[in-house]
Amino acid sequence: MGALSRFKVFISQGRRAVQLVWSTSPGLLLGLVLATLAAGILPALAAWLGQRIVDAVVAAMRVHSESGVAPLWPVLRYVLMEAGVLALLAAAQRALSVQQALLRVQLGQKVNTLILEKAQTLTLMQFEDSEFYDKLVRVRREASTRPLALVSKSLGLVQNLISLVSFGVLLVHFSPWALVILVIGALPVFFAEAHFSGNAFRLFSRRAPETRRQNYIETLLSHEGYIKEVKLFGFAPLLLQRYRDTFAKLYAEDRKLTLRRDGWGFLLGLLGTAAFYLAYGWIVIDTINGAITLGQMTMYLVLFKQGQAAVSSSLTAIGGLYEDGLYLADLYDYLAYPVQLSPGELTEGIKPGDGLRCENLGFRYPGAAAATLQGIDLHLTPGRSLALVGENGSGKTTLIKLLTRLYRPDEGRILLDGSDLQDWQEDALRQRIGVIFQDFIRYQFSVGENLGVGDIRAFDDGQRWREAADQGMAAPFIERMEQGYATQLGRWFAGGQELSGGQWQKLALSRAYMRRDADILILDEPTAALDAGAEAAVFEHFREYAKGRMTLLISHRFSSVRNADHIVVLEQGRVLERGDHATLMAAGGRYAELFSLQAEGYR
Repeated sequence: MGALSRFKVFISQGRRAVQLVWSTSPGLLLGLVLATLAAGILPALAAWLGQRIVDAVVAAMRVHSESGVAPLWPVLRYVLMEAGVLALLAAAQRALSVQQALLRVQLGQKVNTLILEKAQTLTLMQFEDSEFYDKLVRVRREASTRPLALVSKSLGLVQNLISLVSFGVLLVHFSPWALVILVIGALPVFFAEAHFSGNAFRLFSRRAPETRRQNYIETLLSHEGYIKEVKLFGFAPLLLQRYRDTFAKLYAEDRKLTLRRDGWGFLLGLLGTAAFYLAYGWIVIDTINGAITLGQMTMYLVLFKQGQAAVSSSLTAIGGLYEDGLYLADLYDYLAYPVQLSPGELTEGIKPGDGLRCENLGFRYPGAAAATLQGIDLHLTPGRSLALVGENGSGKTTLIKLLTRLYRPDEGRILLDGSDLQDWQEDALRQRIGVIFQDFIRYQFSVGENLGVGDIRAFDDGQRWREAADQGMAAPFIERMEQGYATQLGRWFAGGQELSGGQWQKLALSRAYMRRDADILILDEPTAALDAGAEAAVFEHFREYAKGRMTLLISHRFSSVRNADHIVVLEQGRVLERGDHATLMAAGGRYAELFSLQAEGYR
């Protein structure tokens, strides 16, 4: 990328950062601008007053030596003025600090909200893309610091430029070459910072997978959901070693970059120091020769020292802005990530009552060598139940994700009441589906809220909670709790109560019952954590509730599957067998083999 292109990118990112901050808090941004202007002008004014003080003192000493009386007011007047200027400068710097602290919190919340809102528009497939997920992790990790850093450095750059202009107006009276020395002395450090800032960001971006792996190992070693298995398997030493190895690799890269960055910064910084002392000697010689007054010498030295610091800070800020701008580019790339819009507007199908159909359905995961599902034809009508049977990896859960429109088919189509699933309005479709996944979430909320997420329209409806819990057979253990539906669940928060696996499963099943309008019930291993007696009771109750609805069941327990109206056996993504229990047993195929194997275990 050429210098002009980089400059254009820099300006573009700066503009976007300012727009982001303005949309967060216009008042704080204006306050920062005003405080920045004051902090940029006042140092030069203080230096000029310092010169006046020194020259006034010298003049007063001369008068005192001649007449024995020293005029104090001319000196005290400038002292009071300088004190006022320094008080204003301190106030401006404090205002910058306070407003930046407040804006940091607001901007962090704003950017995190933008990231999370964007996440809700993305597909499940995008979340399962590791490259995309690494970008999501990157932008979230520094969302609360990078955008404000970009704006703060931009304002700091403006402040330094204002200071430099005011310093320059005073220094040019000494010599225009002083300004040249000032700038040339700081350029080497700037080039080093810009170079290594780009390297740092590229390193940060490249190693996102390793950082995420390290964070995952931390979770395994510290999260209550994993620690019991890690301890029992004696897995901790191996995990700790991986954690150390990953850290050692990341640290080696950090160490190499830090040593190069600071090493070159020190060597090139010596050039700036040499430039300062060259000007220092020049000013001292001119003072001795009487070309400038003692007060002017003091002022020029202060201006040159502060000017050199301002130039160095400005150029370093530009390097930092380049790094922050690369992050902001990453953020906006994420926010601009293409969204698969759902143009569907249907709230009912063209053939009400036709049910759910799959026609020549096919699906392949990105990068997979073989299709996960191929040539699937199914028809589920209201009042009927369909069970999916097959070994792990046969495509059962993938089919559910297609039926719930979490995935889009690569081949064929899915129809609901005669209309393509993609043509349905998303909210209307979601309200028709009640689902419990095998890996359901154990929300660290209250019992009632764990139920309420099943239908957010009734999230706080206590009566609906009780009805759903009764239908899911969770009511008895909930009512035995001291705080009932207000009981905090999980161990993440104070006073939380942990449930058994079976109790969590009943709670998840009750959550599916929250959707009273749902006429499609999808159950993925809904009783895996229940004992045989509880399972039988749950399915007996479920059969009563499911009357008139379409039910799709995945289970490895054939005692649950055998009662389905229609059973489909999947193998390697294709339909191997279909029929009811009696038909499939009589056929003596794969279903009969699996059923007999399981039944043998109970004899």
